[in-house]
Amino acid sequence: MSAGKPLLSIRGLSIDYYTLSGIIHAVRRVDLELCSAESLCIVGESGSGKSTLGVALSLALPPNAVVKSGSIVYSDIDLLRARRDIINKIKGREITMIFQDPLATFSPLHTIGEHLEDIAISKLRVSRRDASNIVIDVLKKVRMPDVDRVLKSYPHELSGGMLQRAAIGAAILTKPKIIVADEPTSMLDATIQAQILSLLKELVKSEGMSLVLITHNLGVALRVCEKTAIMYAGVIVEDGGTLDIIKEPLHPYTRSLLAAIPRSSHRVSRIVHIQGEPLDPRLEVSGCPFADRCPSARGECSESVNYVRIGDRRVYCNLYSR
Repeated sequence: MSAGKPLLSIRGLSIDYYTLSGIIHAVRRVDLELCSAESLCIVGESGSGKSTLGVALSLALPPNAVVKSGSIVYSDIDLLRARRDIINKIKGREITMIFQDPLATFSPLHTIGEHLEDIAISKLRVSRRDASNIVIDVLKKVRMPDVDRVLKSYPHELSGGMLQRAAIGAAILTKPKIIVADEPTSMLDATIQAQILSLLKELVKSEGMSLVLITHNLGVALRVCEKTAIMYAGVIVEDGGTLDIIKEPLHPYTRSLLAAIPRSSHRVSRIVHIQGEPLDPRLEVSGCPFADRCPSARGECSESVNYVRIGDRRVYCNLYSR
């Protein structure tokens, strides 16, 4: 996806969950790249595997997740095969995560100030006094109102927007190279969502960090990210420049996603539903996972598909095969 040497390179990544109902194929043969100071959105509906991909990038897969194949290479280090001491130096310091629910970031037993200072002390190896100064600077960067009060507040005493600002502060405190943000605005009202998205975009630019933003909303992708990857049933079906994808979607699933967005400019706003049912994640797929729902599917689409490059974009679809 990028011309220069990538900061992060994912190759052939497949991740399964072992559950009581069977093996869930959450991520299937994913290839992606992320360069320094670049922003990438992973867009897909619920169950598409986008959150699993994000958790894998942040080195926090649960015990029942198994990496079936592939690699995640960060700064020439294969994170899936590196020694534990190397992973501990990267996790939570060079690669950090912002969760969907900001309450998941904080202990209810400690104030915001205590929590952030503990991160600074453990990850940056600084004194309590230096940690306090670092935390104040970070809260100012995320435009936190009334910093002194927030430092003494417990998580339940803050509004959702303020708590998410504090969570962003926790993520940038160590000056990471990569931030993974999993639906960071989905629990906020529209006005606060816009503020948080603007803040994220500004911080990525001013701090020189790379961002992987996970969302189901193409509008969020357009607002924040230069690059977008569309994910369906664990497969990246299309990726490229965000504006290019929205202006001229190539994969039939991407077209269906855009058609399902209500248009306020129309006198009668009609949502076009995607026909059929989502793929059962327990099923193995050798071809396109969208084939059974695709109006343009050919006979071979369920059996064999290859990525086709069109300019700076990729699409996983037989419509573009020669």
